[in-house]
Amino acid sequence: MSEYQVDVFFYGSYINFDVLAEASIGQRPYQVAWAPNHKLIISPLANLIKDAASTAFGIIIKLNHDELDYLYIEHAQGQLGGTYLPEAILTYTASNVIVPALTYISHDLEPATPDPAYVDRILRPARQYQFPESYLNHIESFK
Repeated sequence: MSEYQVDVFFYGSYINFDVLAEASIGQRPYQVAWAPNHKLIISPLANLIKDAASTAFGIIIKLNHDELDYLYIEHAQGQLGGTYLPEAILTYTASNVIVPALTYISHDLEPATPDPAYVDRILRPARQYQFPESYLNHIESFK
């Protein structure tokens, strides 16, 4: 396994360490962060779209490339049914530090109504991370 790690911005169910544990990714240090000019959608899975008037919230953690391959090929594609590809973005931490990070975005998800339990897997940790109330309401609107 490669030891080199990169900063990754998670915004959907992967902000939930219980979900990461299902994909064999253990608890590790993280930073709450946001990505300006991106909007979270959940239809049926979480995804980001470019939107100059929006900001997506999430966490930054460090993963190595083997972990990323497993997470996005075996878990996201194989178990959840979504194909996500890496994109470089700029994120900001709570102390306003700019952090370049990889994030994974799907460009071919078929729109569908999300499972409310899936939305809750995002909403619960979002509350724990103390994302803004308006953002929590945005997540809840997908139920």
